[in-house]
Amino acid sequence: MTDTPSHMADHWWWRPGWTTGTRWYTWHLVFDGADDVHRLAADYRQALADVPGIDLVPDRWLHLTMQGLGSTAEVSEADALAIASAAGNRLANVPAFDLALGPAIVSPEALLLTVTPAEPVHAVRSAIRAAIADVWPNVPEVAGGFRPHVSVAYSRADGPAQPAADALASVTAQPATTRITSAELIVLGRDRQMYEWETAARVPLG
Repeated sequence: MTDTPSHMADHWWWRPGWTTGTRWYTWHLVFDGADDVHRLAADYRQALADVPGIDLVPDRWLHLTMQGLGSTAEVSEADALAIASAAGNRLANVPAFDLALGPAIVSPEALLLTVTPAEPVHAVRSAIRAAIADVWPNVPEVAGGFRPHVSVAYSRADGPAQPAADALASVTAQPATTRITSAELIVLGRDRQMYEWETAARVPLG
């Protein structure tokens, strides 16, 4: 994620299993009440406001994607809540931690806040995956290749990446810091070119 691409592509193509109206059980870290994260995101939104082909993420929908379960058409509410209960036991052994977000970088489909340190985020994800294995014989998604990040904007069109890169470079704000005290099981949709959700369970860290 460190090499700036020359072009950006439409993020909103339909992934396998997705279409209008699809809802998906997944785990996120969210940033409700994270004032410093909102401060930094606002600086980037202001810088990106005039860049064409970009969908800006409002504070309400800022998130760090962790681990999917599957569509609500395939995953029962009972299973989802059983996994959340198992995650409560697992995450009780993972301490709350501080994260630093920023600066933002360009990826092929989004503009991302870097996240450090990555290790405690990986620990949360590993605990969630272990909780899934407590309930299901197989854990969806691969364990490897996970890179924590928080998107501040998504590309909605194909085009050159340089205007977005220049906009990001104009932001001189300090990275944001926030404390992570829980993980959320959510019901996610993306019908309106934005990731939006309802919370199914909020699970505290230890």
